[in-house]
Amino acid sequence: MSLLAVDEAGPATSVQDAGRFGALRYGLSSAGAMDRYALAAANVLVGQNAGAAAIEIGPFAARFAARAGAVRVALYGADRAATVGDRPVRLARSFVLQPGETLALRAARGGTFTYLAVEGGIAGTPSFGSMSVHARAGLGSPIARALAAGDALDVGTTRTERGEMQIAVVPFDGGPIRVVLGPQDDYFSPDEIAAFLAAEWRIAPASDRMGFRLDGPPISAARGNNIVSDGIANGQIQIPGGGQPLVLLADRGTTGGYPKIAGIVTADLGRFAQIQPGKPFRFQSVGIDAARRLTCDWRMALDGLAGRVVPLRGAEPSSEALLAANLAGGAVSALDTDTWSHS
Repeated sequence: MSLLAVDEAGPATSVQDAGRFGALRYGLSSAGAMDRYALAAANVLVGQNAGAAAIEIGPFAARFAARAGAVRVALYGADRAATVGDRPVRLARSFVLQPGETLALRAARGGTFTYLAVEGGIAGTPSFGSMSVHARAGLGSPIARALAAGDALDVGTTRTERGEMQIAVVPFDGGPIRVVLGPQDDYFSPDEIAAFLAAEWRIAPASDRMGFRLDGPPISAARGNNIVSDGIANGQIQIPGGGQPLVLLADRGTTGGYPKIAGIVTADLGRFAQIQPGKPFRFQSVGIDAARRLTCDWRMALDGLAGRVVPLRGAEPSSEALLAANLAGGAVSALDTDTWSHS
């Protein structure tokens, strides 16, 4: 094993995988990566399972240093400047941190969350099938809270012989965030639903992994803002008494007593999570069948990520790759004419 030390990290940086599922009945929500596509892309670049644990880095600057062995890593997600010493490194490709080297990440300049995946993975003990940090529940491994300066993670030592890899970046789609109305859309008048869909929304600064608060016109519930508490799915949009929507996300509670006007389709959850506070966006209503098709397409894209990883063109081969290669595979014996002469 190698050691990856945390020299600097913002409050929204933690270990996350694809999430823990099957525990909602115990009052435990899934946690997991806010952008599962970006998590998967970072993981497959270093030969990991798409849903493996990685470091979810929030919008602030961060620095990580390799200790006691080389560490191969990859970044994917929100765009930001990154350097190893004086050498710039790019997202969507793997690279090696040699012992003593530091990876420095600037604040995000496009999007919110960037994922740092490690070849060989992060050592930890899953709880309810996941290493994802759920700070409010006190769960997560190897550290059950946000990462901070002075922390260190046991990670896999670089061993792969395939050299550095890259994957094409999927351009950010700035179109509307697609939602399915309900399950309490009958609490709102047709005019209020139309106003919700027509409005220009912005994510408020007072947002976190539990939920994003939205700034925009207040939405009134004709039948009131109280319901018998029921289950909450990732991406559902509550309308509290003040009228400002609250989008419930990975670390949400599992039940709630405010009416939910709509829910974000699974395929758009990562895209929504990457919207920076203050940037305008709109919602678009789609039917159940369309939402299912979108989710199936998203799932197929996720499953196909490993097949899109290719060797990094123009990269120098690693010493491991050179040692493993049969560089003299075409050599023949000059003393044995049977190996080179032709009749």
